[in-house]
Amino acid sequence: MTNPILVPILGDQLSRNLSSLVGLTPGQATILMMEVWDEATYVKHHKQKIVLIFSAMRHFAAELRAEGWHVDYVTLDDTANTGSFTGEVARACERHGASEVRITEASEWRVQQAILEWEDRLPCPVSILPDTRFIATHAEFRSFADGRKHLTMEYFYREMRRKTGLLMRDDGKPEGDQWNLDADNREPPKGEMRSPPAPKFALDTITQDVIALVAARFPDHFGDLEPFGWPVTRAGALEAAKAFFVQRINLFGPYQDAMVHGKDDLYHSMLSTSLNIGLLDPLELCRTAEAAYKSGKAPLNSVEGFIRQIIGWREYVRGFYWYTMPGLAEANELAAHRPLPEFFWTGKTDMRCLSDCIRTTREDAHAHHIQRLMVLGNFCLIAGIDPKDVQDWYLAVYADAFDWVELPNVSGMVLYADGGRLATKPYAASGNYINKMSDYCGKCRYKVAQKTGPNACPFNPLYWHFMDRNRARLESNHRIGRIFATWDRMGEAKQVEYLESAEKFLDSLEPARKGWAQVE
Repeated sequence: MTNPILVPILGDQLSRNLSSLVGLTPGQATILMMEVWDEATYVKHHKQKIVLIFSAMRHFAAELRAEGWHVDYVTLDDTANTGSFTGEVARACERHGASEVRITEASEWRVQQAILEWEDRLPCPVSILPDTRFIATHAEFRSFADGRKHLTMEYFYREMRRKTGLLMRDDGKPEGDQWNLDADNREPPKGEMRSPPAPKFALDTITQDVIALVAARFPDHFGDLEPFGWPVTRAGALEAAKAFFVQRINLFGPYQDAMVHGKDDLYHSMLSTSLNIGLLDPLELCRTAEAAYKSGKAPLNSVEGFIRQIIGWREYVRGFYWYTMPGLAEANELAAHRPLPEFFWTGKTDMRCLSDCIRTTREDAHAHHIQRLMVLGNFCLIAGIDPKDVQDWYLAVYADAFDWVELPNVSGMVLYADGGRLATKPYAASGNYINKMSDYCGKCRYKVAQKTGPNACPFNPLYWHFMDRNRARLESNHRIGRIFATWDRMGEAKQVEYLESAEKFLDSLEPARKGWAQVE
């Protein structure tokens, strides 16, 4: 092919409806796909996360070739691989004599900044196209956000409902006459909670080769490499989605906040990895959920909750990310500077809730949203862990974590580091919340009913330690200000007990060794 259009496709852009492909035929373009060291190690990603992305990329390349596209695929172990997107695109331009580079905008700020420099560094024009796989454009989010002190997701979500027509009646009102049925979706676990197993996918030769590559090249990265069962093709992702809509969606809504020891996915869809790398289309999934409700196969509260997570929360955090970057990455409103504890990597802690959430993270590169927010995140918030440490950890350990979705969730939702632009209050809680929404506490070494002392659940004194040290910043918040009246009524002696118990626990924490998340 003489002077083709070069179309780089990144590891989270594995979609046939990608804007950079629209309007092109196989005879016009060379597709470039790259496994690069920089992307695998800017944080030391979980081994399964690297396998997922590289295997899905290789499968996608094979599918494109079968359709007649010319695909130039650079493997990680190619001796000429420069290790960066910019280096590989430059090499490919020279190799193919490209007339133009055409790429869909990156999902991450860091990568997009590199792409914006290509025009000056490459020997041909560069076209950067919007990512049309999202429902809200950057301009639409700016229009929503400009002039607002708090960027409340609920109002944005309603705009997305109106735009898509999802769960909307002909009279312009929402199905069930309510926009949000979250109040119906907060059931604690009951009984044995026997959820159907999520489908696991057999390892073909491509995935086996990638597993061997990751084992050899990334032996010191966090996480178990096997068993690996994530879908790595669109066909597999569609199979996983079908299983969710047939087997789990009925109970997904009521129990989406429930946590059960050893039941790592419960009724959750496990589809976020496939969504975030492009194997599934968000609107397609939401239409399927809506159809399940309209056909009487799924209750409204489950379907609305599922749709809200996608066109509400997922779209919202993506908009928030681009609206607030690059400042969001450095935000630390609560001046938290304690290093991440070592047990976040080892799982060696007597706190049963944290130990179980870290175990599933290590084994599967996954924990569901309440485990991430109200156990792992809640601990980091009230213990005052440095936001950068926490951001790197979440980005490294979860298979569905990309900066655009991880950073707003961690900085804004988990840590309140943005000062309340995303969340209207810090999601701080004592052990009572975890006891209510899980079965963790019954067999824990610590006693959730004890408030202070060596046997007390550490979340109890840490909660009040957090409130006390951040009083000046939080007392005026109308959603939590009354908590300080409770603190004042305790009296000085009880306050000292709480603070001393918290300090003793914090002093016992061993900081994580260097090199766990960042390449040294």
